[in-house]
Amino acid sequence: MSEMTISAVSSSGTYSFSKPNRASVTLVAGLGVEGDVHAGATVQHRFRMAQDPAQPNLRQVHLLHEELFDEVRAAGFEVAAGQLGENVTTRGVDLLGLPTGTRLHLGDEAVVEVTGLRNPCAQIDRFRKGLLKQVVGRGADGAARFRSGVMSVVLTGGVVRPGDAVRVELPDGPHTPLALV
Repeated sequence: MSEMTISAVSSSGTYSFSKPNRASVTLVAGLGVEGDVHAGATVQHRFRMAQDPAQPNLRQVHLLHEELFDEVRAAGFEVAAGQLGENVTTRGVDLLGLPTGTRLHLGDEAVVEVTGLRNPCAQIDRFRKGLLKQVVGRGADGAARFRSGVMSVVLTGGVVRPGDAVRVELPDGPHTPLALV
């Protein structure tokens, strides 16, 4: 099994699609990434706020597997860490294969709980035309396969840096596959 690490961390204080890479980010329990526009106990995504601003924020921290960049590069798309709006870019972690409720230990202190799959939007095509089709594929059964990372909530805060280890803690009991959040 390959080493599971964080390859980049990113945040943005404004509603921008891409997020600049940082030397570190601080995760805050119950809120998300300190200083990031999507941090908050209630939903911070503009479209979802318009629907119901009081709903809980299940999208505090967006994690994306760096391996996706290798896959889309083969189709002619150059994408780098932070450019798809993720906060934490991982290497060696099968994020999309994790069940709901998985806890990811990031670095020495921080712990996030995976809430579901990121629902990719049309902004991906505005960033790179045709890229949305690369991150939303079809499985052999014809069902959509969302590959643009997972969303999580912060259980335990802490500083997270590139090079930090990732440890996966699967939930007890039957595992529920990830759904869109």
